[in-house]
Amino acid sequence: MSKTTKIAPALVAGALALAISTPALAADPAATCEKSAAKALQGCVKLATKAQAKCYDATGAHCAPTDANLAKALAKVGKSTAKCTDDATVQSVGYGPGFTLAGLTVRLEQFCLAEARSIAARSFGGPAGVPSGGFLTVPSQGDCLFNAHKVGAKHLSTAAKTNSKCVQKQQKSGNCDTAKTAAKIDKSRVKSTAKINDKCVAFSFVSLVGIEVAEYIGRIEDQAECMVAATHPDVAPLDLECGPRSTIPTIARETYVQVVLDNATYGTKCGDGSDYAFWVRLPAAGLDPTNVVIGMQGGGVCIGESDCPGVSADLFEALSDGPQTQGILSNDSLVNPLADFTKVFLPYCTQDVFIGGGFTNTFPSITVERYGGINTRAALRYVRDLIWAETDATTTAGGYDPDKVRAYFGGFSAGGFGTLYNTHYVLDDLQWQRTTAFPDSSLALDSGGAASITALGSIVIPEPTPANPGGWGNRYLLPPYCFTGDCPEGPVLLDRSQSRMEFVPEQQWLILSNQNDSTQVGTTFFPSTEAWVNKMRSEYCATKDYTGVNYFLYPDSSSIHVISASDAQYTTYITDGQAMNDWIGQSLTDPAAVVSRVQEGTLVGDIPGVTAFPCTVAP
Repeated sequence: MSKTTKIAPALVAGALALAISTPALAADPAATCEKSAAKALQGCVKLATKAQAKCYDATGAHCAPTDANLAKALAKVGKSTAKCTDDATVQSVGYGPGFTLAGLTVRLEQFCLAEARSIAARSFGGPAGVPSGGFLTVPSQGDCLFNAHKVGAKHLSTAAKTNSKCVQKQQKSGNCDTAKTAAKIDKSRVKSTAKINDKCVAFSFVSLVGIEVAEYIGRIEDQAECMVAATHPDVAPLDLECGPRSTIPTIARETYVQVVLDNATYGTKCGDGSDYAFWVRLPAAGLDPTNVVIGMQGGGVCIGESDCPGVSADLFEALSDGPQTQGILSNDSLVNPLADFTKVFLPYCTQDVFIGGGFTNTFPSITVERYGGINTRAALRYVRDLIWAETDATTTAGGYDPDKVRAYFGGFSAGGFGTLYNTHYVLDDLQWQRTTAFPDSSLALDSGGAASITALGSIVIPEPTPANPGGWGNRYLLPPYCFTGDCPEGPVLLDRSQSRMEFVPEQQWLILSNQNDSTQVGTTFFPSTEAWVNKMRSEYCATKDYTGVNYFLYPDSSSIHVISASDAQYTTYITDGQAMNDWIGQSLTDPAAVVSRVQEGTLVGDIPGVTAFPCTVAP
């Protein structure tokens, strides 16, 4: 029988008083606020991912913004951030000098919605649930993807919480064990991978959404890092690759700065193996850096031994390329309605239309590194984190969140092809849903012959092999709703993506081209100018009513290649009564009112064999 020790009543009272008062005296309002912000985002994402699964199950698409279950998820944010008590406490955490409690709440709400949309799009074949495999009509495939989403969402929660706890422990006692933190995430990764593969045993996961399970899990872990960066201004001792950090320094406003991405750090490289470089220009002080226009340089494409050896050496490196400063990238407000935007210029140095998957093509007389897609996405993430830091430091209310970004993402010739194949990444992985794409002189029409865009797709989408040394290995970079051999064809991609566009009014394709373009005729293997023009006209009529698709087709009978990169063309090429720069300006101020600008012109009489548009256009 144990003995009972008696304690004097006075000592009991004193101990109780100490237990009650000491935590209250020791409580750090900033630490409490930061912890509540992390919990708020984690809890919201957990509920929002469940809400998205219900929406896909019921409708085959992502939730409407008014969905009741999403509203419940967002309500969780406000309840948690209330512990921050006031603006001064929020600012004391270090989020930014202009942060407010209300602004922090909105920031976390937008991150919550974005993270839930992102993992759902990756899991279900895009926001409209239309993967190439068509899982909605095959129950076993649907089971595979719904299970993957559930498992992936849990891993996202585990990774975010584990990293966040490490940061908090470091702040409290300075002894977070990063090795143990990584090991816990590794354990969850292994379990999650096994659970996904077990449910997809009858077929490969990659056949449904275009990516292997390892890539799927890796992108989820990228999301987790962004969640941690959104709630912890200082993420030490972790070395995260999302959010503001010392390796992405601030830059002067109104100055073009060349950013060189070290291959060892970013995994990027040009065709000749040199480091990839690009240009950024932030707008004047006081202007919003989250307004961004991104232009991708042109420069052709080469496929193999027959043409790559003849490409100029300059087209395999980026360090010597300067920024483009005319047309849609002009800083002159009289020329360009986007003049006050952050400008990003992505040079072209891989001859793979910005979508190479990080593989090497070894031909008898030349070796070409195909890293176009890797370079593009690394540069875009760098820009995201640069403007994230700038926004947190200079704007009021809530700093950076994905919904603040108003982006124009486009390119010229080869860069326009890159626009077609990378826009889904900007929308779903960068989470910039208010993005308008402007591919210029890159209609990617299929000639129907043995040499064609579709035939090229069958060569470059797979990884290189001895039998196919020209593969770019880019399937995992293509949209989860369009990654088969016909997807490089422009009209096919527009068809597959139309059901996901205009989730917000800004989410559009603005497709630019002259109606006669000898460069497009040659690079897409058409036998004649008239054959390409007639194909262009028929495809316009077939796709003009797709959701989120609008054309500006200038009706000049002479051959013109690229029309938005010159001040003169940008301001004077009037089609159906509207100049291109005014058309772009309308897409900025009233995107829902934008309509295609196409007119017949005199091509039928000027180019033998050309026929009239098979649908109604301006005369």
